[in-house]
Amino acid sequence: MGTYLFFIIPMLIASMFVQWKFRSKFSRYAEMQLNSGLSGHEVAEKMLHDNGIYDVRVMSLDGQLTDHYNPADKTVNLSTDVYYGRSVAAAAIAAHECGHAVQHAKLYHWLELRSAMVPIVSISSNLLQWVLIIGILLIGFTGNPIVLGIGVAGLALITVFSFITLPVEFDASKRALIWLKNNRGVMNTAEENSQAKDALWWAAMTYVVAALGALANLLYYASMLFGRNRN
Repeated sequence: MGTYLFFIIPMLIASMFVQWKFRSKFSRYAEMQLNSGLSGHEVAEKMLHDNGIYDVRVMSLDGQLTDHYNPADKTVNLSTDVYYGRSVAAAAIAAHECGHAVQHAKLYHWLELRSAMVPIVSISSNLLQWVLIIGILLIGFTGNPIVLGIGVAGLALITVFSFITLPVEFDASKRALIWLKNNRGVMNTAEENSQAKDALWWAAMTYVVAALGALANLLYYASMLFGRNRN
């Protein structure tokens, strides 16, 4: 347990810091109105059309920071603040989500792999907590490692999924920032582009700490499984 806490406590602190930093950046840049006056919805539509994409719908979604692209039904889903907002933050996030739509249209292999894993990862995530609890009880009372081994395999799958997500997110941000920089009708100043880059960088960091947290969790349960087997 001591080794686990040695890894997990710094990860929890890092995760909380990154989440706080991202939310503070988003709140700050949400107050900075675009000189172009475009809304997140208008930015999204323009980026899609500039990339020759006309079969993706831009939808408004309840909640805050619930923005995502759904490749299954080809929708860019923007939270209310982003959809209607006319700020640097709204434009950056809208362009980032459209970056995923561009990936989909161009058959970006990391997105295809991630999308293929979503159903099984979703099922694994829902069952994993109970599998791990039962596995720990069984290995403690009977020494049988099979159920815990299944749990560790599920954690490994989730960890791989988390790391596959990283190039998908970084690439979407890269596509968004290049497009924003080349479209003066959207962001008219270097300062706006710098602010968009800052916001998206911190957004990407939330995925980095999530992946590292998944890895730390996997290592803990794997050490429990294999350490018990050695005994």
